[in-house]
Amino acid sequence: MMASAGGATRAIRLPARHGYAVEFSPYLPTRLACAASQNYGISGPGTLFLLEQNGAGLICIKSFEWSDALFDVTWSEIGESLLVTSSGDGSLQLWDTSKPQGLVQVFKEHTKEVYSVDWSQTRGEHLLVSGSWDHTAKLWDPSVGKSLCTFIGHENIVYSTIWSPHIPGCFASASGDQTLRIWDVKMPVSKLVIPAHQAEILSCDWCKYDQNLLVTGAVDCSLRGWDLRTIRQPLFELHGHNYAVRRVKFSPFQASVLASCSYDFTVRFWDFSKPSPLIETVEHHTEFTCGLDFSILIPGQVVDCAWDETVKVYTPSCLSIPQS
Repeated sequence: MMASAGGATRAIRLPARHGYAVEFSPYLPTRLACAASQNYGISGPGTLFLLEQNGAGLICIKSFEWSDALFDVTWSEIGESLLVTSSGDGSLQLWDTSKPQGLVQVFKEHTKEVYSVDWSQTRGEHLLVSGSWDHTAKLWDPSVGKSLCTFIGHENIVYSTIWSPHIPGCFASASGDQTLRIWDVKMPVSKLVIPAHQAEILSCDWCKYDQNLLVTGAVDCSLRGWDLRTIRQPLFELHGHNYAVRRVKFSPFQASVLASCSYDFTVRFWDFSKPSPLIETVEHHTEFTCGLDFSILIPGQVVDCAWDETVKVYTPSCLSIPQS
């Protein structure tokens, strides 16, 4: 099914900034954050945009500048005004959006671009994990000024680092070395290495309903599902994108539904339990679509961002709740 988007779409244009990552707030249903960069992230500064949905659409309520491109953003699990971004200069930035200047702390240890950052959702575990072009992942406690641990093993760029929503101290990483790796923060080496694609893997995500299930998205245009108990073959394989899959996300409300965005300008929605798993294709961007997220507070609501300088919030037809 080809669609623009089900129901009303709220959109905003980011002035001279190209969207890389966007996330809904886990606290406020109308609040979002977008990490964006000038000149497609090749050169120039980056901007963290704080966005709000209202009756008129999508508005920018605050923005904060950084001297280099911003590639990812994650909301804090300890306060509704705290966010962390990752940057092209090898640093992470902790922001408090309730303060006029915004910037609270900078963590700079990676030696190349930091493409991924994620804040643990486990209660009482105030930890960040980052992934970099320097082939490493790093563990951080935002209250400590330096990294707690560096994870070495990948042989290429670490594009994606995502905490398990089920297992404390466990995260996954996806790399240009074509592997998906599972890590325990108490161990210096990965406890599981999966040769998941024969191409660079740009993204991974954990299923919210099954602690053993992950999905990967790669330059080979495919998505693959992995059961950590049986890794010889993927649990499922999804085809439909025409260019590299840039980001993958599992639905927080439906166990077998996930979404992917791509350099083919589309966002696609899948239900891997169905014989024909592609349930909707949304085409409303005119450039690489890089950022994607599901709201955990409003069922069916999705946000994406692209290099066409726009952020769009919508409910795809396949996720619309029937009106009684």
